[in-house]
Amino acid sequence: MDIINLTLTAILSVAALFIIAKLMGHKQVAQLDFFDYISGITIGSIAAELATDLEAPWKSLVALCIYGIASVLLGQLTHKFPRMRKYINGTPTILMNGGKLYRKNLKQAKLDLSEFLLLCREQGYFDLDEIETAIFEHNGKLSVLPKSPNRPLTPSDMHITVKEAHIGTEVIMDGRIMGDNLHRLGRDENWLNKQLLAQGYEDARKIFLGIYHAEDKKLTLYPVD
Repeated sequence: MDIINLTLTAILSVAALFIIAKLMGHKQVAQLDFFDYISGITIGSIAAELATDLEAPWKSLVALCIYGIASVLLGQLTHKFPRMRKYINGTPTILMNGGKLYRKNLKQAKLDLSEFLLLCREQGYFDLDEIETAIFEHNGKLSVLPKSPNRPLTPSDMHITVKEAHIGTEVIMDGRIMGDNLHRLGRDENWLNKQLLAQGYEDARKIFLGIYHAEDKKLTLYPVD
């Protein structure tokens, strides 16, 4: 009986955690705000407790819902009232500008010089003379504006016109033809089969990935190993 109850509470924990995660939205760890980070840890801890709580699982479930709802509401408030973001999420801090390091701002950001230099190296800057402005964002990432002579060369700098890039469309994935994608491209399976034969493949099942670039009218195939 305990095994059945444990299984049920574990399933309930997974379901509740899945629903709350969907409501909170998808963010990378580096993009999490401080409150989101703390909420995520707390929600995970409560969900783990819920999975093994056989006596009163509803207490953990209620706590899980409260934290999830609070996170969602707080996210909606900061979206609707942008001025609240600086009080809840904090504001970016300028750590360096025009060759000058701001000791007070480094202290405010809880960073010492070693940590600042580490963040600069992670951005690819080993020499501070290459940096015009360095900003410590509220999510803990460092944004760097290089000095003009150190900025990467772009085609516009050389007055070169380049062709607009477009994302290709997957028409075959793991040997399966993506019918909906073909339809959106105005193509069908007969056309795809002819393209496969032209490249020496008799069956789509021999293709691991097939991507069609509409602007070039080019089908790129990656065969199965």
